[in-house]
Amino acid sequence: MVDVVEKPESVRTATASGRVLLGKHVYELVKSNNLKKGDVLTVAQIAGISAAKQTSQLIPLCHPLFLTKVDVNLTLVESTYEVLIESYAKCTGKTGVEMEALSAVTVAALTVYDMCKAASRDLKITDVQLTSKTGGTRGDFHRDILSANTDS
Repeated sequence: MVDVVEKPESVRTATASGRVLLGKHVYELVKSNNLKKGDVLTVAQIAGISAAKQTSQLIPLCHPLFLTKVDVNLTLVESTYEVLIESYAKCTGKTGVEMEALSAVTVAALTVYDMCKAASRDLKITDVQLTSKTGGTRGDFHRDILSANTDS
């Protein structure tokens, strides 16, 4: 693990996003809350928040952080029959929260997949990416979403 003892503490934020392509049939099941495993969007939101809190246990050499805020939002997008997942993580610390934001999106996406897989084998997790980060000595990062590679 990298030694961060000499780094100054600062407010760190990160956002990430990803998509789960469902197809029309599964999209309708999720929208109407008719899947056998229950409320997909709520369970995936909780799973994403939990994943952000456990990132240092999931990823070797990742520093444990005291998170001050984690949000995970899942939005159904009817035009593409998908779930858009967005996360936000914040802390005051010596290292960034990018991995926490990415872990939140990834585990939320895996949870959607797990809860929907009985209804279709044609699910696809795609476009998991860091969308922004602030704080730290290397400066801020903001992905230009309009030029990002998407399948839709």
